Amino acid sequence: MLRLSLACWDYDRTRALADGRVQPEGIDLIYLNQPVEETFFRMMRFAEFDASEMSLSSYVASLGRAEPPFIAIPAFPSRYFRHSCIFVSAKSGIKKPEDLKGKKVGVPEYQMTAPVWIRGILSDDHGVKVTDVQHLSGGEEEPGRDEKQKLDLPSTINLKPIPANATLSGMLAAGELDALVTARAPSTFKTTDAVKRLFPDYVAKEKDYYKRTKIFPIMHTVVIRRDVYAKNPWVAQSLYKAFVAAKKIAYDMYAQTAAMTTMLPWTSAAAEEARTEMGEDWWPYGLGPNRHVLETFLRYHHEQGLSKRLFKPEELFARETLESFKV
Repeated sequence: MLRLSLACWDYDRTRALADGRVQPEGIDLIYLNQPVEETFFRMMRFAEFDASEMSLSSYVASLGRAEPPFIAIPAFPSRYFRHSCIFVSAKSGIKKPEDLKGKKVGVPEYQMTAPVWIRGILSDDHGVKVTDVQHLSGGEEEPGRDEKQKLDLPSTINLKPIPANATLSGMLAAGELDALVTARAPSTFKTTDAVKRLFPDYVAKEKDYYKRTKIFPIMHTVVIRRDVYAKNPWVAQSLYKAFVAAKKIAYDMYAQTAAMTTMLPWTSAAAEEARTEMGEDWWPYGLGPNRHVLETFLRYHHEQGLSKRLFKPEELFARETLESFKV
């Protein structure tokens, strides 16, 4: 048995890996349950783990290095519709997406996956290009947050850091920022009326977006350190199969109607709606069913100056995981 460490957050679709109900073939797995910010920081800066959950954007950016440090498998532990994640200052006068043009828009890290999706959607659906706003980066709740990777952006993209002692959440409430695109809702959204959502009706917006595009945005993938993969290429397929098996257990849980498996009162109704609107496998893994999602994201990544060339989805993943045997 090969002992490997895997850093990943506590998801319903990965819990069977964490508690041992699913054992990857040939692997003695050490599952490290960590918040995503810690996992991404430690993996990107120090490559501490044999494998980990990783921001899709950070991973794609890492492929531009002379010696890319990671290889991914097409398992996606995090997906998220992000219309709910555009916040505006009540002092900004912003009422609709087009009002963002010429405004100061905060972002914890320019290369974060969630803002890449948000900027792409604003461009495609509302004509707000990445070059139409001033981007300001920094800590959302704690001062001093830096980009995990060094950025080399085109001069047409206006990105500056916020003051070292400031936070995006505080600046937004004070009206020093007009808007904020982020993965986590800022604390000032919860504690003051000075911060609003750009799309208060975000659920309807997100459902319409999916009906039009069939895109359920991918946030994170799973990566393996290249040195581990080079010595043990079979690990990619073994881990991928284990992620698929763990996800099936989560699907089986949501199909259970004898007793509530979660604390949300209408979980069964939500699961039925997801199946009706998005199909039986509404959270698909694998390259095939996600090709159009990945192609869209890779286009956004390139348009926003984060990748020097337009990657193809096949270039992201271990070749062993791109096809399967048949009996």
